[in-house]
Amino acid sequence: MAVAARKGRVTASPLSGSPVAIATTAQPGFLGGWLSRIPLPKWALIAVAVAVAVLLLLFLICIVRCCCGKKKPKKKERISLHAVSGSSMACLVQPEMEDLERGAEQTGRGKLQYSLEYNFRAQELKVGVKQAAELKAMDSGGTSDPYVIVYLTSDTKKKYETKVYRKTLNPVFNESFTFQVPQVEVPESTLVMQIYDFNRFAKHDIIGEVRLPLASVSLQHVIEQWSDLVAASKVEEEQLGEICFSLRYVPSTGKLTVLILEAKKLKRMDSHGLSDPFVKVHLILNRKKWKKKMTSVKKNTLSPYFNEVFVFEVPFNQIQHVDVVISVWDHDKVTKNEPIGKLFLGCRATGNQLRHWSDMLSNPRRPLAQWHSLQPPDVVDKALGLKSHLKLSRLPR
Repeated sequence: MAVAARKGRVTASPLSGSPVAIATTAQPGFLGGWLSRIPLPKWALIAVAVAVAVLLLLFLICIVRCCCGKKKPKKKERISLHAVSGSSMACLVQPEMEDLERGAEQTGRGKLQYSLEYNFRAQELKVGVKQAAELKAMDSGGTSDPYVIVYLTSDTKKKYETKVYRKTLNPVFNESFTFQVPQVEVPESTLVMQIYDFNRFAKHDIIGEVRLPLASVSLQHVIEQWSDLVAASKVEEEQLGEICFSLRYVPSTGKLTVLILEAKKLKRMDSHGLSDPFVKVHLILNRKKWKKKMTSVKKNTLSPYFNEVFVFEVPFNQIQHVDVVISVWDHDKVTKNEPIGKLFLGCRATGNQLRHWSDMLSNPRRPLAQWHSLQPPDVVDKALGLKSHLKLSRLPR
């Protein structure tokens, strides 16, 4: 009986506990019941919860940054120089160095009044230098001693000067100068008027200049106007002219043919504004003068037409070591002939000259003509770096 009673207790205890367990699982919480209805595994629910938390965090960060960003402009407005117009604080800010240099060069130099009149029948340009105003003070006493230099870029040798006016920033010149300019050259010329400050014991300082391309104005009537002075150009590029010639090389016979065709826009070398040009053709072998020929002289012209051909014997094994020097000269019966400009072609050349030479070698037996700009003789001589002379083989024309 006792054993049975104990057995009954043992078997009765789970029966008595089962109603309690059923009671706890039968009444779950609201969140647990809602989650149990979602047909997703537990790990997926956790991942969704983490993603939502991250999105909420990012949303809060964006709100905080937007609020801070709205406050910063208010601080900037308090110290902005634009909001304090006329305040002395603007003078405490250091401007950019480029702005300072540009302002110093282009402002405060003054202005110049001048006139232009072109006589189409006489082919003359009359330039009138009227007056200047509000010139920059170059002397310690707050004044200047101004005068004007006038010239055309097409002929920089011919320059005119006005009288010097002492201790004034508003000189009245009323002087005129005449230039001989053919009508076809007018659009290619630029009129330059430079105002200098005279100094008896030192170099004259330039106050400023006016550059007027003649192609930009109408010379059908008299022009009179004011122009502001600007900083003078540091380098005046002198136009020496252009020359056209053709090159032809035949490797099998070793014949190099140079045909001098024509030149144009040559620099004026004579007092009457023209030149007596002729052309020299030099062959340089291993940096030493080798052969030379020259054209006839063309009188009183800046656009000569030659059409003269020269043939040189240059073996194929030497063509890579040869430089062809083309130079234009002004003939003078009384004094020494003066060089107008030069250029050279060869494997040591550059730019258009090297391209012309390479095209000649790439197209044997075919003459190739091209225009070239003349360069200052000293620049070409320095580039050639000539050594002591070979015995010059001068062939007849």
